[in-house]
Amino acid sequence: MAIVEVVKYDGSPDVYAWKYPNAELGTWTQLIVNNTQEALLFKGGQALDLFGPGRHTLSTLNIPILNQLVNIPFGGRSPFSAEVWFVNKQVSLDVKWGTASPIQLQDPKYNIVIPVRAFGQFGIAIEDSRRFLSKLVGTLPVFNQDTLSKHLRGMIMMNINELLSSYLVFKKVSLLEINAYIGEISKHVEERVGALMHPFGIRLINFFIDSISTPEDDASLKRLRDALARKAEMDIIGYNYQQERTFDTLEGAAKNEGSSQAGVMGAALGLSMGAGIGGIFGSQFGQLGEQLYGAAGAAQVCPSCQGRNDAQAKFCNSCGKGLAGSSAGGQAGAPRPIHNCDKCGMPHRENSKFCGNCGDAYNPCPSCGADCAEDAVNCSACGETLPRPCRGCGEQVAASAKFCPHCGTNNSSGSQQCPGCRHEVLAGQKFCPECGHGLAGRA
Repeated sequence: MAIVEVVKYDGSPDVYAWKYPNAELGTWTQLIVNNTQEALLFKGGQALDLFGPGRHTLSTLNIPILNQLVNIPFGGRSPFSAEVWFVNKQVSLDVKWGTASPIQLQDPKYNIVIPVRAFGQFGIAIEDSRRFLSKLVGTLPVFNQDTLSKHLRGMIMMNINELLSSYLVFKKVSLLEINAYIGEISKHVEERVGALMHPFGIRLINFFIDSISTPEDDASLKRLRDALARKAEMDIIGYNYQQERTFDTLEGAAKNEGSSQAGVMGAALGLSMGAGIGGIFGSQFGQLGEQLYGAAGAAQVCPSCQGRNDAQAKFCNSCGKGLAGSSAGGQAGAPRPIHNCDKCGMPHRENSKFCGNCGDAYNPCPSCGADCAEDAVNCSACGETLPRPCRGCGEQVAASAKFCPHCGTNNSSGSQQCPGCRHEVLAGQKFCPECGHGLAGRA
């Protein structure tokens, strides 16, 4: 044994606690503690004196607690049994953590279970050497960063799993969008894990989540990404899944040469690809639906969006527009002559409320039935004066009526409008003072 023994530790900075291997010490032993360290003496498993940075001589002058347990003659070199532990008080900011296996979480937006991995790092500092050695280190001769990560992995993973699940459930955030909330989640984990580390004498400096990812080879994730890519493509092109399935059905039937509807299918598919879904394709698709689903009237096709509707439907269940073959505006009467649309010139179908080609509302003349513009004063076909809106309720009133049949407002007294230029005229005037239009028969 050397006359004066020197006890110190100059090892790796990732070691948080190190036990001096020789337990037989003398009263003149020199204990050297570095600037970022603390030294603690143990006797019989009991933590005794704590030494800060500097050089210390183990004698009765500076080990008073040990002197009560072991009788050491003053100034003598009597050996005694004690353990010396060195604790690293330096702040460590590069403690790595990560999920050993993926966490199974359900995506609240798409309702599928996706495996999730999380990685990051955190920083710690040993605040209380006594609690750290007695509650966490125990009898281990060396306690380094790897050992600390193993001890804290369960604590960290439990809180990561809980907080990720709560964000998905309460904030309705998809797993594919969770990386936008990494900073907020990191703060919550830091508060939770920091409170759990405090009883062990450890202070959590910070906690970072570097990434939250999903395995690229997961089958459910692949299906989800394919579906999202397909939906984005349909949104860009301008059609939905139902229409895509309809196109697939038409294409499959058109390729079947033995089918009786192959010609009709091929014509409808060609019209849909070359001229869009509106116009003539609406009529062709309606005829096709009659062939596929039985007698005419078994189903209706909206002339605006081509959505399928029941035969009794008055309005389209996809776009809300009036259906051409429905009785939305009243019961269908006797067949009327076919008139052309005043906007596009295409003929109106029988009992239709709107043009099947352009969707313009059918505004019939009460005399001849010709389609007139909404702001027209006289019929372009027969010249008959068209009904005008009531000044009281706005309902259409016949040109010859002096009182509104809906609200009883007198439309002949007071000021009126010229049927030619809409200029305001007084009752009793025979000609418009603005354009000279004759006002006979309107007084």
